[in-house]
Amino acid sequence: MLMNKKLTSSNKVFILKIVIHLAALLPLINLYYLAFNDLLGADPVERVIHFTGIGAFNLLLITLTVSPIAKKFKQGYLLQVRRLLGLYAFSYAFMHVLNFLAFDLQFAWSLFLSEIVKRPYITIGMVAFVLVTALAVTSHNSLRRKLGKSWQKLHNLNYLIVLLVAIHFYWSVKSELISPLFYLLMTLTLLAFRFKKIKALFLSLFNQQ
Repeated sequence: MLMNKKLTSSNKVFILKIVIHLAALLPLINLYYLAFNDLLGADPVERVIHFTGIGAFNLLLITLTVSPIAKKFKQGYLLQVRRLLGLYAFSYAFMHVLNFLAFDLQFAWSLFLSEIVKRPYITIGMVAFVLVTALAVTSHNSLRRKLGKSWQKLHNLNYLIVLLVAIHFYWSVKSELISPLFYLLMTLTLLAFRFKKIKALFLSLFNQQ
């Protein structure tokens, strides 16, 4: 009976991972197909940069919803897909930065560094990107074992990352504020579910100092 239950959970995880792969990869493939065939309208660069950025944000938010849903509905197997979602969030974020550097700045590194320094929304976005890169690099099981308790402390930065991304999105928009405000509200709502945990983390950091 237990073996059947484990196999059922394993199958659910396998199917869910296939769905995640398809849902994450196919839109990205379609985006670049449209871009390279000049089918993205008057401003393809803006479309590509925005799509990958909002895709990374969506994946970060979905990652935050996994634990509350798994706990609420007693579906523990859902926790096994968090790393995959996080890695896809990093992948989209990487493409977002690469698209900005390649298509908008034409790999002008000095201009890229200047933009990071001069524009606060890019500064905060790059901070978020560096942090999500650190989480992606340390997501491997071997590094998780080596880091021990420090691994969980590092990966709690996910709460800070999603807040930084929400601010980055809000500051980057010049006119239409409905979308960034909606995303900011979603971010704060998801973080509110973890209020006690986040408060405990801040208190532990404060006590260490």
